[in-house]
This record gives sequence, structure tokens and C-alpha cells, in this order.
Amino acid sequence: MTTSTTAVLHSEWIKITSVRSASGSLIAVFAATLLVTVLTFSTVGRAEADNPGNDLLFFAFYALNFGQIAAISFGATALSSEFLNGALRISLTAVPGRSLFYAAKMAVIGGLALVVGLITSFTSFLVGQSFMGEYTIGLGEPGTLRAAFGGGVYLALMTLFAAGLTAVLRSAVAVLSLLIPFILIVSFVVGDIAGGVAQYLPDRAGQLVLHQSAEGSLGPWTGLAVTAGWAAVALLAGWWTIRRRDA
Repeated sequence: MTTSTTAVLHSEWIKITSVRSASGSLIAVFAATLLVTVLTFSTVGRAEADNPGNDLLFFAFYALNFGQIAAISFGATALSSEFLNGALRISLTAVPGRSLFYAAKMAVIGGLALVVGLITSFTSFLVGQSFMGEYTIGLGEPGTLRAAFGGGVYLALMTLFAAGLTAVLRSAVAVLSLLIPFILIVSFVVGDIAGGVAQYLPDRAGQLVLHQSAEGSLGPWTGLAVTAGWAAVALLAGWWTIRRRDA
């Protein structure tokens, strides 16, 4: 069983990393975040830091808002390739155990997203702070390591959330059309209308880990746990779909 599981994991690694749209999205998580970080902090970084009342720690991870879009794209495209041209039928012929197939695929997607997410979070923070001069925040200051580590975990959770939804909807286009407008527009509108309820939305809850001091009833890690809950529900729904629907 160990050898079989290892073989399936290796197979999924090869499939996911060889799909251009998926690997390109994964690279974009790092590239887009770093580019936005450099552009933002080299131009308006100190001016924003000089505004009283700003959460400098949260601002330090501003570019993750763009990285999460690429992370969602990676989660969606890494799975959607299985639903093109009968690929899922071929995959299930090679790996008849649907649960093993699904778990291996999600493990590889989540593992890649976590590694790239952590590298992205720490690198963007350090690069951004190199432009801040007297406003620089060090990794040793309270909450900074938690935010940098949590930022990487957040990106991985949003990736898995998108991957689980893709297993249900069987379309990367459908998932991206749903999640990206939701995160960029709907979440803010709901936040303005619903108040405290909005902190339980997947993006808002997870980003609490990036704040110096989180407002509302959720703490930094509790907020990240809420996002993990959203991802878990999506993954379970995806697993049920893969098990029940015809390939």
C-alpha cells in the first residue's frame, strides 16, 4: 500500500507540474506578489506608513491580495485538466481507488501551494520592508513571524478551496468566475452590509492572521481555522463528487 501510494503521489506530481496552465499559475503566485510588492513599496510605501492608524503589519502583506488570485487559479487549473478529453477516465483506470486518487492529487496540490506560499509570504515581506527605511518592521517584532507563516498557509488553503470547488463544478472557468469576483468585489460589499458576519467569509477570516491585532470575535489563528473549514468542506464535497459521478 505504501508503494502504491508513493507511486500515485509521484504520478500526480508529474501530471500537475507538466500542465502549463497549472505550473504557470503556481509561478505567478510568487511572481505577481513580488512584482506588486516592489511597485507598491518603492512608490507609496513610506507615505502609507506615515498615515496614522494604519496597520503596518497588514500593509506589509498587501501584495498577497494579488498572490491569492494566482493561488486560486492554480488550484482550479491543476484539477480541471482531469475533466478534459477523458483524462479522468484514464486516471481512474490507472488508479481504480478514487479516494486514493483524489487524496494524492489534493496532497500534491496543497503541498506545492504551501511551499510556494511560504516562500512568497516571507520573500514579499522582506523585499517590501527593504524600501521602508525608518518604518521597517523586523521579523522579530510581535506578530510578524505569525503573519509571514500564516500568509503562506492562507495561500495554500485558498488553493485547496478552489481545487475542491473545481472537483464539484468540473470547470476551472466556472470556479474562477465565481471566486475571483467574490473575493475582489462581493466580499467587500458583504462586509460593508453585514458587519461582523463578514469576518467568517473565507478570505476575510484567513487574512486576520496578517493583522497586528485582529478586530472582532475571531483571533488570527481562529480566522485561519475558519478558512481551513471552508477548504475542508470544499474538499469533502469534491471527494463525494469524484466518488459518485461517472468519469
